Amino acid sequence: MAKQTKELTKAEEQIMHVIWDMKNAFIRDIIKKLPEPKPAYTTVATMVKILEEKGFVEHEAFGKSYRFFPTVKKSDYRVMLFKNIFNN
Repeated sequence: MAKQTKELTKAEEQIMHVIWDMKNAFIRDIIKKLPEPKPAYTTVATMVKILEEKGFVEHEAFGKSYRFFPTVKKSDYRVMLFKNIFNN
């Protein structure tokens, strides 16, 4: 698992599930997969930036666009959550 050990907020986790399912995604792809009401582009972009700062995603540049991909496996995140539950 990556160096992170932080839990995600509900909104961050929702975005991570989209990225995990898609394997990699642009912001507009993430928005398409989120339920209504769709959040603003800037809101999703900010959340993805936070996920990157937490070590959950990285990006590759395509011109002025970025495609994001997970650096933490969904299964590793679940294990970390269970460990946190048992430790608390």
